[in-house]
Amino acid sequence: MVFSRSGVMRQYVPKRWSEFISLLFLSTTFFLFLQTRDLSLQLSNERMRHTAEGEEYIEAEAPYMEGENDGKGRPIHRDLSTAKEREYYGKLDPMELNNTKNAKKEILFFNRVPKVGSQTAMELLKSLSIKNNFHYHKDKTQKVETIKLTYNEEKRLSNLVNTFQPSSVYVKHVCFTNFTKFNLDMPIYVNMVRDPVERVISWYYYVRAPWYFVERKRAFPDLPLPNPNWLKKDFETCVKTNDPECRYLPGHRRDGFGDHRRQTMFFCGHADDCTGFNTEVAMRKAKENVEKHYAVVGVLEELNKTLTVLEHYVPRFFKGAKDVYYNEVKIFSKINRNIYKPTTAEATKDIVRKNFTRELEFFDFCKQRLHKQYLALNLDQKP
Repeated sequence: MVFSRSGVMRQYVPKRWSEFISLLFLSTTFFLFLQTRDLSLQLSNERMRHTAEGEEYIEAEAPYMEGENDGKGRPIHRDLSTAKEREYYGKLDPMELNNTKNAKKEILFFNRVPKVGSQTAMELLKSLSIKNNFHYHKDKTQKVETIKLTYNEEKRLSNLVNTFQPSSVYVKHVCFTNFTKFNLDMPIYVNMVRDPVERVISWYYYVRAPWYFVERKRAFPDLPLPNPNWLKKDFETCVKTNDPECRYLPGHRRDGFGDHRRQTMFFCGHADDCTGFNTEVAMRKAKENVEKHYAVVGVLEELNKTLTVLEHYVPRFFKGAKDVYYNEVKIFSKINRNIYKPTTAEATKDIVRKNFTRELEFFDFCKQRLHKQYLALNLDQKP
């Protein structure tokens, strides 16, 4: 009997071998492309990494900011004048600015917005759960993560969170849910925000990072491999060629986890009015929910101030947050940092900003609220 070599090999080669070879080839091609990218981009990134006055050097899941008078790190953005803010706002009462007091149970819900430092905050909470003795719960990774839920899905989520024993934290990418419509007590809501244009640029390159689609493929083998041309497409070209991926049309709706343009949607909720991009109604509802239901909404660009406010306004969960963060900064600063993200020209960002007016207004609203909460603590006042 005659055996052919190919016939014998087929018996030993795994069924998914060809798919593995394709994945390896695609990953290698992408790595080579990135490594041979124009040298000026590399030089620009190095300047941003070492300059003391450049804008943020993060791939913003882990900024490294200065400590309170400890000289560590460097500021990402310049704060507004504290003196001018104090004069503008007048005397502030921290109790009036803290919704934590309204909670009937010690359940913290971090309905995290993607690409705003939420991965860092999540890891910080995980470390603090040991230090502060509370339970940490996180939603499992899903093939298709839905942030906008149906009424019944909202109800199931509310019931799930309500089953956790105090004191507990639950972390999930999902829009705001009002538990009271299901006759359940509200949890203590916290979240993070970021400059909306920087956030969409971060997301654009995050989903193109080699480790992102390799990890997704490993978790979900039946996912199709991305097109190499799509991987190579840079954000500036995407914007300037009016590519559908980089169009930010007012009122446009694109449901699902793939649409990360709308930071406000995570605070507005699950109603259809919340899904239109850059709409007045979504922005107003998001502001209302933040004011009524969120203990703290942190700002990535002001992480030090965010940690300070969290420590004082939600101490049960965030006591010692700054010490833990800065003592483990070498670990936290590497979380989700995307070294493959090139610099985007300010002119391109300005083009995009024209359609992000209400997203930017909401971001400014959250910054002002954080500033007021910080000022109310009177930490910089001499006795």
